[in-house]
Amino acid sequence: MAVKIILLLVFFAIMIAVGVYSRKKATNVNDFVLGGRSVGPWMTAFAFGTSYFSSVVFVGYAGQFGWKYGLASTWIGLGNAFIGSLLAWVILGRRTRVMSQKLESATMPDFFGKRYDSKALKLVASAICFVFLIPYTASIYNGLSRLFAMAFDIPYSACIITMAVLTGVYVILGGYMATAINDFIQGIIMLIGIVAVIVAVLNGHGGFYEAVFQLAELESDVAVTMGQKGVFTSFFGPDVVNLIGVVVLTSLGTWGLPQMVHKFYAIKDERAVKTGTVVSTIFAIIISGGCYFLGGFARLYADADIYKADGSVMYDAIVPAMLSTLPDILIGIVIVLVLSASMSTLSSLVLTSSSTLTLDFIKGTIVKDMKEKTQLIVMRVLIAFFIILSVVIALNPPTFIAQLMGISWGALAGAFLAPFMYGLYSKKVTKAAVWASFVVGVGLTVSNMFFKFIASPINAGAIAMVASLIVVPIVSLITPKMKQETVDEIFSCYDQKVTVTEKTSLGENA
Repeated sequence: MAVKIILLLVFFAIMIAVGVYSRKKATNVNDFVLGGRSVGPWMTAFAFGTSYFSSVVFVGYAGQFGWKYGLASTWIGLGNAFIGSLLAWVILGRRTRVMSQKLESATMPDFFGKRYDSKALKLVASAICFVFLIPYTASIYNGLSRLFAMAFDIPYSACIITMAVLTGVYVILGGYMATAINDFIQGIIMLIGIVAVIVAVLNGHGGFYEAVFQLAELESDVAVTMGQKGVFTSFFGPDVVNLIGVVVLTSLGTWGLPQMVHKFYAIKDERAVKTGTVVSTIFAIIISGGCYFLGGFARLYADADIYKADGSVMYDAIVPAMLSTLPDILIGIVIVLVLSASMSTLSSLVLTSSSTLTLDFIKGTIVKDMKEKTQLIVMRVLIAFFIILSVVIALNPPTFIAQLMGISWGALAGAFLAPFMYGLYSKKVTKAAVWASFVVGVGLTVSNMFFKFIASPINAGAIAMVASLIVVPIVSLITPKMKQETVDEIFSCYDQKVTVTEKTSLGENA
């Protein structure tokens, strides 16, 4: 117990120290929200990766999909790495940095407003962010409850409040730079922690080969395996169709999530793009691939206390059951690992929510002339408000919120991915096409929550993203185009000369 408490106290002290250190670097809106657009490659890459993976992945998704698909769930982690990280950086990174600076936009809703010359689009996008980011924020706490109960036997509420206060302090003090520095530190902890846990869990079953052999011999769940042995160690697992749906949602979804795309706004220079692409991909392979690979051995813990009274599986209890037999020092590392993953994602979400609501909704709409100092104060107040609201939801989660958390990625990415990506590349995207994408993304996922015409909410989210990618170019073909001179002016940012055009290199002074 002493070891675990000491590790936590050291972790907390470092996070607060970073917030105090970064305070002097957050004196204006640009610095507070974007770190002055001067964040280096390693910190940007780690900020992207740590915002991507939280306790939801480590505890919830790893246990649930590892149980359903066996070792084939590792494909989810590889999809996250190569689609959600590598391709996201290659396709979106440089162009997002160049165009967002040209438009002087600091948030995704502001990008929509300026790129498509529509204040209404900005306001609606801001509302979508608020509605779907807050329950997603609350969901992050869920993965911590069982781990803290296992390690410390303390109330779930105490864990939530401690994490919320700590995150609030360093984000309010230091803004994006404090978040980026802490993300870097937390990312290192996550890398060390996941490798240590995988090695320890496999050794507990006699090593890798013995653990795979035990998993291959399982004959449980005949409805899934049809009596065949080795299904949970096969290349694609027992249900390849739904596995693909999970890969699409959790990988392609990052391209349309405001808190993820926001990292590209703050890239410093060309070197940061190239290095960040490689580092974030390797980080995702280790963290996400490791989490889902670990979850692939979930059925070896079928004898643990993971079943409800009705015989159904409590997926959130699987990973804690795996970890409960580890030495105290490793459990302490795991607690810090999951705290790191959760706090990095939480800080990114509340910063995105507060900046979006302040800059895109309140400023210029409710308060016509908001001074920069006032904007900073409002953002800091809203960070505290969003954290308190997420704590209240997490402490008293109503049923519909639990459902809403499951579709937040689908709704956000379904609404934003297509108009954002196409908007970086094509001059032909119309305002009507953006509205159509908002309707398809939010409409399909929310209506499915009530009517369940698609059995899996994860597949519903994946279908919403693919549908929006099809709808936007079709609607753009048959609806009025934007003024050519307006679009040409926006895209002129790619033709400004440095050494080569900025779509190829950001240049040293960009």
